[in-house]
Amino acid sequence: MSFLVMTILTALLTALILGLSLLRGRKTREPAAAYDLRVYREQLASVDRDLARGVIGEADAERVRTEISRRILAADAQMQAGTKQAGAPLWATFAAFVVIAAVVIGGGIEMYRQMGAAGLPDQPLSLRKEQAEALRADRPSQAEAEAAAQPAELPQLDESYANLLEQLRDTVAERPDDLQGHILLAQHEANAGNFPAAYKAQKRVIELSGDAAPADAYSHLAEMLILSAGGYVSPEAEEALKQALQRDPRHGPAQYYLGQMMVQIGRPDVGYRIWVDALRDAPAGAPWADAIHAQLDELAFRAGVFNAPDIPSPAASGPSQEEMDAAAALTPEERQEMIKGMVNQLSERLASEGGSPEEWARLIAALGVLGEGQRAIEIKNEAMEVFAGNAEAIELIDAAALQAGIAQ
Repeated sequence: MSFLVMTILTALLTALILGLSLLRGRKTREPAAAYDLRVYREQLASVDRDLARGVIGEADAERVRTEISRRILAADAQMQAGTKQAGAPLWATFAAFVVIAAVVIGGGIEMYRQMGAAGLPDQPLSLRKEQAEALRADRPSQAEAEAAAQPAELPQLDESYANLLEQLRDTVAERPDDLQGHILLAQHEANAGNFPAAYKAQKRVIELSGDAAPADAYSHLAEMLILSAGGYVSPEAEEALKQALQRDPRHGPAQYYLGQMMVQIGRPDVGYRIWVDALRDAPAGAPWADAIHAQLDELAFRAGVFNAPDIPSPAASGPSQEEMDAAAALTPEERQEMIKGMVNQLSERLASEGGSPEEWARLIAALGVLGEGQRAIEIKNEAMEVFAGNAEAIELIDAAALQAGIAQ
């Protein structure tokens, strides 16, 4: 039996119950005069009992009997006059029943027509899981997705930067086994918005790294594949994410994209669980954690979760309000020089005095923004030595390296 038929029958049953309640009320309702008669008769009996106990005298008892008898006669006359059928007339009761039935049944059908999915077949959980697995197995490949995606408009590069990028391409083409060259090429192709070239260079990075390729390398490859396909997680990108999670099961960016893939194949429930797990271990300032927070409420609704845990976003360190106000008053050239000066000061302090993992991560990310990839790589390697054995610090540094585009 379809859901629509069951809905109509449920509404009809509800209307019948309400209608029977109205009719039963008419049958069991008695006029007010009948209730008065019972009260007066009880009062007469009470007078006789009081007289027998000597509570009142004969004269008082007779006077009270006379008054009660007068009221009994009046109530009886009222009933004899045909006023015993109190309440609304029969036609009004049936009219009320018709209105109730029309509102419950007709209103329910109209709401379902507007908000429901009339004609949609039943979709049990087992069927939806089978459909999701079928969609996952038969979804388009990376090449098909790139062919179907709308070509992205590449940003206009500064002439000097474009020339340097072209020189880097030529150098890497002449030195196909240069690991560091391919790392830089993948980073700068991504910075230029040329994601297909970026993931090709990243594949070569993984080939040259062999078994030593870290989780970040595969996560970066997956990200470039996904961006090349317009946000679609292809089977090739999924395989790269699996490789990243095999090396680091708590790798945040890989968990983010894997959850995104689950949503795309119709499993928001699995995607929601993956994202919640990722948030619990998110380092401060991780960009992928902010992306999860922005979409988590909607995903929880789609997953049928109405008691979602409140996972606060990790606090990210950054400039003070005074520094931001001062930077806003500068020209772009002055602002760039100020940023470089702050980065150099931080770098010198960390080199001489050391610092927290958050400060090292902030320096790596800032160098990536400034385009100083080689220097960022050197700082990252130094930080990895400083915090060797500290899993939380290493994860924070890896996240900053991913943000800077040097996650190798």
